[in-house]
Amino acid sequence: MLSDMAYTRRGQGEPLVLLHGIGHRHAAYEPIFDELAKSYDVIAADLPGLGDSPALPAGTGYSAENVAAAIVENFEAWGVEKPHVVGNSLGGLLSIALAQHGDVRSATCLSPAGYFRPWSLLQATATLLPLKLGSYLPNAVLKLSSKLTLGRFLIGFALYHHPGRYSPERVYGDALAMKKGRGFWRYFFRCFPLGFTSPESFRGSARVPITIAWGDKDKILHRSQAKLAAKRMKGVEFVTLTDCGHVPMGDSPEQVIAAIESTIARAAAKDVQSSVA
Repeated sequence: MLSDMAYTRRGQGEPLVLLHGIGHRHAAYEPIFDELAKSYDVIAADLPGLGDSPALPAGTGYSAENVAAAIVENFEAWGVEKPHVVGNSLGGLLSIALAQHGDVRSATCLSPAGYFRPWSLLQATATLLPLKLGSYLPNAVLKLSSKLTLGRFLIGFALYHHPGRYSPERVYGDALAMKKGRGFWRYFFRCFPLGFTSPESFRGSARVPITIAWGDKDKILHRSQAKLAAKRMKGVEFVTLTDCGHVPMGDSPEQVIAAIESTIARAAAKDVQSSVA
């Protein structure tokens, strides 16, 4: 297997896989995990080389195709076939790739990477790099900072529109995940060409129901990138998440869950149409 991904699993029903962003971990979905588990078999996973998941094998590039292949291998190991998928940022990019390859039944993409303009790539870099470099501070400093209101703001303001809603333990854990993610730089530098060209799977018509939802207060990937996505992808539903930042699950769990359930409902309707035809 390319990468035996770490994960948390709970609930019953249709399988629903949750993928986080660069430098993050599957705990990003804690604000909506329990609610989703009431209706679905929910698997929140750490991407290869991030969180507690091992890196891809030496010599394996971190292209969307390679990482998507690793994710599909884990689908098989988990005993699920064509689950619904939710992805945030980098996880959103991978969710679109999985959808266009026919590996999932639907994809809900929260501020997906991959629709960069050169200027927006610069904005993302200028916002994300201080978080990464700051994570290299000694753990004792990070832990102390996470206990302070100002510290939690500095660590989380770029990710969340409401960083004060997160506990010191959660913020400290996020900082450690940013520090220890062995695949961070490989993913990071892989994104630069996306400022000038996009993968083939990011163009044309959506093969399965895809929703792209963007927080209107996103400081890392500006919501104007949704317009570029609309030009390149047909048959995609676009949703604005009001008063939400780049990682919107804690800013507005209700809006994120509504976007997920709407996408899954479209997939169910498509299945009914196919069976009638």
